[in-house]
Amino acid sequence: MEQLPSEEKRRLITRSIDEGIEAKRSLHFLSPEIERFSSMVTEAIRKGNKVLICGNGGSAADAQHFAAEFVTKFRQERKHLPAIALTTDSSILTAIINDFSGEEIYSRQIEALGNEGDVLVGISTSGKAKNVRNALIKARENGLKTIALTSTSPLGGEFASLADLGVAVPSHTTARIQECHIAMLHIVMELVDKELFNL
Repeated sequence: MEQLPSEEKRRLITRSIDEGIEAKRSLHFLSPEIERFSSMVTEAIRKGNKVLICGNGGSAADAQHFAAEFVTKFRQERKHLPAIALTTDSSILTAIINDFSGEEIYSRQIEALGNEGDVLVGISTSGKAKNVRNALIKARENGLKTIALTSTSPLGGEFASLADLGVAVPSHTTARIQECHIAMLHIVMELVDKELFNL
């Protein structure tokens, strides 16, 4: 297989960077939703509650990334904050898949670990993730506050409507949506640290 010419590689790199910049600029229009997201998380932590996060594939990685910044730190060292990525325990995940179904891997954990007043952040770039949709539904039934991170894809709006707060990135390109999700999660983390610790 022939190697791509250098000029074509550079065009691809430039196009990807430009698309990413344009997608992140669109987040300005989501400022009210991002602010509400951070307020919901801050209020829950102040009341002694925790944050639960779930997603599939790249969104599972985002869930783990977000939880890690609560438990360790974001920019500066400070007191740990309570957060759990529901994507990480292979024994729990495989047992639920084996004994029940993959569509229940998060909703059953919500039943076991979620308390009234906790916050669930469900992430799906397409809005199609049935296990995340089920988690949002179960969380609301159990008195958790819910946030859906998604996109303006055909199912994104429906997915967002399952939560107390839906935040939909105006893009149909998975990579760009994921880049915007992690940017939003970083902004939320910065706002939470500012509110709680004045960092």
